[in-house]
Formats: sequence, C-alpha cells, structure tokens
Amino acid sequence: MKEFKAESKRLMELMINSIYTNKEIFLREIISNASDAIDKLHYKSLTDKKIKINKDDFAIIIKPDKEKGTLTISDNGIGMTREELENNLGTIAKSGSFDFKKENKKKENIDIIGQFGVGFYSAFMVASKVEVISKAFKTDEANLWVSEGIEGYNIKKASRDNYGTDIILTIKDGEEYDRYLDDYELKSLIKKYSDYITYPIKMEIKDDKETKMETINSLVPLWRRNKKDISEEEYNTFYSDKFFDYEKPLRHIHTKTEGTLEYNALMYIPSHASYDYYSKDYEKGLQLYSNGVLIMEKCADLIPDYFSFVKGVVDSADLSLNISREMLQQNRVLKTIATNIEKHIKNELITMQEEKREDYLKFWEAFGLQIKAGIYNSYGMNKDTLADLLMFHSLKEDKMVTLKEYAEKNQAEKDLYYACGSSLAQIKALPQVEAMEAQDKDVLLCPNYLDEFVFKVMGKYEDKEFKNVCSDKIDLDSEEEKEELKTLNDKSKDLLTLMKDGLDVKEVKFTNRLKNHPVCLSSEGEISVEMEKTMQAMPMNENITAQKILEINSHHPIAKKLQDLYKKDKEELKKYSKVLYAQARLIEGLPIDNPTEITNLICDMLVK
Repeated sequence: MKEFKAESKRLMELMINSIYTNKEIFLREIISNASDAIDKLHYKSLTDKKIKINKDDFAIIIKPDKEKGTLTISDNGIGMTREELENNLGTIAKSGSFDFKKENKKKENIDIIGQFGVGFYSAFMVASKVEVISKAFKTDEANLWVSEGIEGYNIKKASRDNYGTDIILTIKDGEEYDRYLDDYELKSLIKKYSDYITYPIKMEIKDDKETKMETINSLVPLWRRNKKDISEEEYNTFYSDKFFDYEKPLRHIHTKTEGTLEYNALMYIPSHASYDYYSKDYEKGLQLYSNGVLIMEKCADLIPDYFSFVKGVVDSADLSLNISREMLQQNRVLKTIATNIEKHIKNELITMQEEKREDYLKFWEAFGLQIKAGIYNSYGMNKDTLADLLMFHSLKEDKMVTLKEYAEKNQAEKDLYYACGSSLAQIKALPQVEAMEAQDKDVLLCPNYLDEFVFKVMGKYEDKEFKNVCSDKIDLDSEEEKEELKTLNDKSKDLLTLMKDGLDVKEVKFTNRLKNHPVCLSSEGEISVEMEKTMQAMPMNENITAQKILEINSHHPIAKKLQDLYKKDKEELKKYSKVLYAQARLIEGLPIDNPTEITNLICDMLVK
C-alpha cells in the first residue's frame, strides 16, 4: 500500500472531516470533476482536427446499487493514466484541472470547475472505500486506484471498455448514509447542486419491470439563455419551481454583465411576503453558482438587507472561492457584483412604480416596511438610495403617493408636512390635520409606527424639511396673527400657569391653528407624542416621553369660559383643565391615568 504524498496523514483527515460542513456536497464535487474531465476532452477535440468526437455523446452516469451498497459515478471524459492517478489522487491538493487551466490560460472557452484538488476526497465523508477505474484517451491500458481512507492507496491494472473514469463508492453503513443510495434523494441532490452542469447527468433507475436511464439535470440554465428567447411563462415557471412560490412574481430582472467582470443574474420581486419574512428566522440571500454549480444556497453578501425580499440566482466564474467552494473569500469582485445588483433592483422598482403603479402598490403593501427599515436602521445613510421608493397616503389626493409626487404638487410650501397615528381615520380626525385641510394644505398621513422615525432620520427631501403637524414648529400664521396671539398669551400668563399645575405638560398656551376643536396636544423637541406611544410599547423603553404642550383654540368658546373661571372660580378652572387635558390625550390615542376622576368631573359639569 502506498501512503498519500502529503506532509502528514492529518491533512487527509482534515480534508474528510473539517473542510466540508455538509456531507451531501460530495456528489457535487465528484460530478464537477467528471464535468471537468469531459471539458478537457472536448477542448482537445476542438483544437485537434484529428480527434473526431460528437459532443452529444458526452454524459455523466450515476448508478446506485442498494444490494451492493455502492454508488458509481461514470464519465466518458479524458480519463487518467497510471501516472496521473498517482499524481492527482495520491497527492492531496494536487489538481489536474488547475494544471490544465494554467497550461491553457491564454485560450478562451475553458470552463474548468475544479482547481484545488481536494473535492475528490469529500467522497470519504460518506464512503468506507473509494475505487477509481480510469482509462486515458488514446491509450489501451486501464488502471484501478483503491483507498479506504487515510492509511493510503493501491493502484493496479484493470479493464475498461472505453476511455473515461468510473468512481465507485462503497457507502458507509447507517441510516444517515442510506439516503445516498436512494433514487429520489440522489435526484434531489443533482437538481440542487449540479442542475446546470453542461453535460447530461443520467441516472440508472431500476424498478420491478426494467432498468432505464433518465436525464436528471436541466443542462442550460435559464439565466444563460438569451432574454428574447424566453417567454414570461418560462420565467414564472422557473420562479415557482426554484423558490416554491405558486403566486406569480411581480417582476423579474434578467441581466448579463461582460467585460473585466462577467456574471449572469436572474432575480425576482415576489408579489407577497413569505410567512417568515418579518421574523428573525428569515435568511436573506441569492443562490450563488460558479459555472452552473451551486456554491451557496443563500449568499447574504450579494444583497442589502433592505432588498432582502428579492429571490434569485447569480452565476459567475470570476468569484474567489475558498478551498471547499462552500464559502466566498471577501474580495472586490463580490462587492462589485453586489453593487451592480443593488442598482438593478432599484431601477426595476422605480420602473414598476412609474409604469405599473398597481403592481408597485402591491409590492409596497408587502415590503414597504422593509424599505422604511432600510432608511431608519442605517440612520439615514441609505436615504439617497431608498427615498424615491417610499410611499405615503396623501390627505388631499386620498391615495398613496411618492415623496417626489408630493413635493412636486406642493412646491409653494416651504416645508413637507406629515401626521402620525394609529389609522388613517384617526389621523384625519386630528385637530391639527383638520386645520391644515382648512388651509388647503396637503399632509402625508402615516399610520405605521416606523414612519415618523424615517422622517426624523431623513430630515429633508429636496432641501425641504419634514415637519410633524402636531409639533410646536408649525408656523402658518401671518405676522399680525402672531403678534395678536403673543399678546393674548402674555395677558393670560397667570391663567395658563394655573392650568398647567397638576397636568403632565411642559406648557399650556392659546393657539390660532385649530379650526373647530377646542384643544390639542403638540410636542416640543425631537420626541413626538406618536413616538412616545411607539417607544412605550417596546420592552426596555426607559420611560421615554414627549414634552407635551396643551394648546387651546383661542377662537373657541372654551377660551372665554376659561378666562371667566379664572376670575370667578379657580378651583373649578383646575377641574376644567384636567378634563381638557384628558380630552386632548384621547384625541391623540394616549391613555388616561385617572379615568374615574375624569368621568366624575364630567358628570359634575353636566349637572350644573
């Protein structure tokens, strides 16, 4: 028995037990090696006119044998001589494919998958013995390479009718290994990892009546075909088969990049969120292929979090992979592909928004929260990318609009206005919103808890500030009106101070901005009333509260009533103050800390 030509047997043990995290990957590696062997022979036939080989005859054959407990993978590729068996299989990390690619590096159309020379040894994860029978092209001699693991290997003469290689795996005993002899399981693994190998992968299927050969793989991936030759039905069928979604996607994005960096991508925008999309269990990422071989099921680095709803595949031979081909080395190529993909997705969403608003609204209903989170979670760093994708409900138009549409129709305004609440109906009924509507001003209605946080981190859109109509920063009065209001508040200072005592507010003041309502709550500072409600609902909220201001409509009869009470009955004034504050809290959707006291006060007022 010959020992492996490596520094130690520990290296072989590392190959089998440590480099690969998933046992089933062995089939991908052996099929890839078989594909490389066929590629080499095909390339020779293209460069040597004396070699007459029909490409249609090339194939990879899979033969499971449950009775013998063996799995055979055969190819009719270039094969190996005794010396090549010795060099390629007897020396760990010696790659014949890598040498072939290096020798022909100046020539085009060489798609060799293997390059590290360790994939073959993944077979020992599932096999107790590995036999390789190989006959090199244009030779008469076949040889058998046999190994049962780290102890070493033997080579002896054998027989094989034609050139090519048979790899015979004696599958280990145990339930976890039995699956590798099951027809259904093998088909699934081939479809998962090797569906787009260039050559037919045929499997020997046995039943009670006959043995037949069935081609398992799809050969040419959809993303490598010309877009003009692919029907919408084919795109949709691929999506449903690949991603197990039986609702049609809203859009597909099929792109091919050539030049210094080459890759193909086929991506889809789903019509709905998956059941786990907004849960912590959801894993984002695109399927990553290298020359049609699946490398990663979900490559998270290819897509930003805010576009994590996108499903699809990326196929590139330019990626730098690690030794097991299960992970990517972080490099410029990966980042460049990810940047390009982000641009493609955004452009497609903008096109949908402009050309097919009905579909975009469906998209927004499903994934709008994710776009908003992309702005908020990045502290506004991604606002330039995502701002034009945002949509909000317009008070004037009573429909969803983009920020661009809202800004264009309100060019005369110096600010952009919004109001937040628990529902559209509740927001429309806010005194501040009714007052804005009375002045023919449009307001973005925001019933989602994240909306105001998004506006806060964005700050501006096209040099105009976002302003909450329920904040104290709204200034719509003329200079004359401001002066009159200031005079009223100055004259009523003692009245307003007395009202403030006993109320959880920073200030009580008269205002001109209410239409019919007697009172409202506004806020001062960065924390609004609506933000307080959101944060109070969260665990570990640290009791964050807004600095509330109780505003009293100076034109409402209640204003005169309060002034009369201040002169005649200050105790009664305090009671009115509590009721008005409770009323303002209810309008904002805030709880009342002392409902029994307030209802008793109201009853006392009613019977007087």
